[in-house]
Amino acid sequence: MVNSTLDYFILSTYVDVGTLKYLYFMLTAMLYIVVIVVNISLIVVICMNRSLHEPMYLFLCSLFVNELYGSTGLFPLLLVQILSDVHTVPASFCYLQIFCLYTYAQVEFCNLAVMSYDRYLAICCPLQYNTRMTFNKAVIFIAVIWLYSFVKFIITLFLNIALPLCGNIINSLYCHNYLVVKLACSDTQVNNFYGLFGIVLTILVPLLPIMFSYTKILEILQSRFNMTSVPSVLRIILSLYFLLIQPLLNPVMYGMQLSKIRNTLFDFAKCESTVAALSVKET
Repeated sequence: MVNSTLDYFILSTYVDVGTLKYLYFMLTAMLYIVVIVVNISLIVVICMNRSLHEPMYLFLCSLFVNELYGSTGLFPLLLVQILSDVHTVPASFCYLQIFCLYTYAQVEFCNLAVMSYDRYLAICCPLQYNTRMTFNKAVIFIAVIWLYSFVKFIITLFLNIALPLCGNIINSLYCHNYLVVKLACSDTQVNNFYGLFGIVLTILVPLLPIMFSYTKILEILQSRFNMTSVPSVLRIILSLYFLLIQPLLNPVMYGMQLSKIRNTLFDFAKCESTVAALSVKET
């Protein structure tokens, strides 16, 4: 039966695990708390320390905010479903989760692309870096990333909400856009085409500047080291590493390994311990 005003969806992947669900809940909740504490701590450090108000750290801050945004779109509903005996999700919440998770992925890819471009400028054009990547330009980059991601998926969401559905069972642990479209009774050609177009924009468009940036960085490395004696297979592997793997490691490279952030965190911890010791003496 066609139902264009569906009230709820059923997540069919969940199974009855008895008392183990409390263990799963605790582990998932602990993971969510760690994500919140770590990312908020790094955001506070960057915002409070004026020496960190540079383009590189602004991109980092955007990345950490996006991690909070994406995890909040996933974990709360996941925690509720772990403890629940009836795995239903209101349709409005389901569409909201789809919007959060998909925009999170889009922002993540675009952020990594801009960060790789920032590293390209810093490594390949160090004398021009301060003029080509200013504070204002970094703010514009971040604003465009978030606005582009939200507008892009708002269109997808409206196309999907308009679909008449013949069922409400989703075979997943969370609400999934593609699985909702599969429940449609009408023609989904427009949705499928725009969805495919969206995947290309989500992956290919950010991948191009990443490939360009790390190709240029790799060329610098090749000019500094004699690569003629390196087997061709190894050169291909190294190229793939710099093009595909390294961008995924950017958050780690930019994060706790940066001395400014690390030192600020240590100073903050020392300050807190000193305040705590003084308060104990006063009492």
